[in-house]
Amino acid sequence: MGESFFGLNIAVRGLFSAQRNLDIVNHNLNNVNTPGYSRQQVVQVAARPIAAYNGTGMIGSGSDVVAVNRVRDEYLDFKYWSENVSYGEWDAKMALLSEMEVTFNEPSDSGFTTILGDFYSSLQELAKDSGSPAVRSLVRQKGVTAAKYFNSTTTHFDNLQADINYRINANVKETNSLATQIQELNRQIYVSELEGNSANDLRDQRTLLVDKMSKIINIEVNEVVVGKLSDGREDKHFVITVSGKAIIDHFNISKLAVEQRKTKLNEEDIPDLYEVRWEDGNSLKVKGGELRGYLDIRDGNEGGNGSPLYKGIPFYQKKLNEFVRTFAMAFNEGDMDYNGDGSIDMTSSENGQGYVDGFGLDGLNGRRFFTILDDTANQSIDSTAFLALSGATVRDKYKNVTAKNIAVGFEAMTDYNTIGASDAAGETGNINVLGKLLDMRHDAQMFGVGAPEDFMKSLVATLGIDSQQSVTYSNSQLAIIKQIENKRLSDSGVSIDEEMTNMVKFQQAYNASARMIQTMSEVYDTLINRLGLR
Repeated sequence: MGESFFGLNIAVRGLFSAQRNLDIVNHNLNNVNTPGYSRQQVVQVAARPIAAYNGTGMIGSGSDVVAVNRVRDEYLDFKYWSENVSYGEWDAKMALLSEMEVTFNEPSDSGFTTILGDFYSSLQELAKDSGSPAVRSLVRQKGVTAAKYFNSTTTHFDNLQADINYRINANVKETNSLATQIQELNRQIYVSELEGNSANDLRDQRTLLVDKMSKIINIEVNEVVVGKLSDGREDKHFVITVSGKAIIDHFNISKLAVEQRKTKLNEEDIPDLYEVRWEDGNSLKVKGGELRGYLDIRDGNEGGNGSPLYKGIPFYQKKLNEFVRTFAMAFNEGDMDYNGDGSIDMTSSENGQGYVDGFGLDGLNGRRFFTILDDTANQSIDSTAFLALSGATVRDKYKNVTAKNIAVGFEAMTDYNTIGASDAAGETGNINVLGKLLDMRHDAQMFGVGAPEDFMKSLVATLGIDSQQSVTYSNSQLAIIKQIENKRLSDSGVSIDEEMTNMVKFQQAYNASARMIQTMSEVYDTLINRLGLR
């Protein structure tokens, strides 16, 4: 009699197996748009057969569901994380270098080439009519425009450096937040899988968090075997390292921190920039990700003073300062004798006339057209105050001039009649000094790379090359990332068409099992209630 119910047990097993498959299909369809979700599959096997009582063979006992697997190619995950580190770095550099290009605004009607051209055009007009009040006012205004161009450019770089500094702090906080979430998921996954189950959805959540972290900082991910569990399975710990040190070691976490610098890394830096380190005080070398991109742009000064070997904001600030110091000194002090590197030899007796030698309409000379701003008075200083600046020689005093503080001198700002043009007092038509100033525009020896416009063009071209390089690398990495993503989706993504096909298949299996139960019920009814009835 016991064997008579064996068929019913097989049908019930089939019913349960089909139902479990339908549940998983339902789960997959519900998560078709869930970020990071991996489709799941039921592992269905034939149940353990039993021996026939008369020794005629083994009788199948139906099917069993032994596991629900997460369809995932771990190789693609590791490949994605390694490539995403590089993409994060170059994507950050691409965005920031593009913003720096906009700051120079070349070529345009408001770029340096136009501004310098307008300044020299005003001097040319002054050469035609050196006594004209309108032209003198124009020269002063064009000089102010040129000075403010550098003031504005370097201020924008300062603001960008401060913005990047904020982003670095935000990235460190985000990394710590992701690490904390991964640590908690490690606990949940480990506890869930102690009894041999698979925490599929929790693993998906962890993988998505690792995806995000891999774009921020250079990480290496491993599941390390540390021993054996009581049931013989390997005891694995999930470990993420940054530059050789574990930020996550299974249940333990080492957080990152930022610390304000006590001294500037570069002369051109704004104060209180952050250094990224471990929270326990140990140093950290960031080798990739968005953080590497931000650090290179914020601190890059071709490796000087321990800065990154990259042309970042300090490099361009340094070049702008070099330009204004050299140009202001040459314009003020005269046609100089140059050293081999293009710098001016202030001790040479061959130095020619400069603005300082020019007499104004008031019959006086000895003034400087370009000086610096006095922060306390919110105006430019005069020549006497300029000569009182720190520095043993006149040349040394120009080290106080920067792109941020260069300005038209106080004398010219308060009275355009002080603008010097002649080399002798009282000679209004004498434009000998003015002619020397005009010739400086095309002085190929003023800078190592040529005339003033050549220097700035070379600087802008350098930025353009670096920016184009970042675009190329970023796009190349993005293409690799997209290819890996497509492979991941083709392997782990949910296909609605495939799931609908499975749904129909398992629905038919469910109906067949239900029909089998109904059939067996009729058999039992005949066997029990009708057998022997006439």
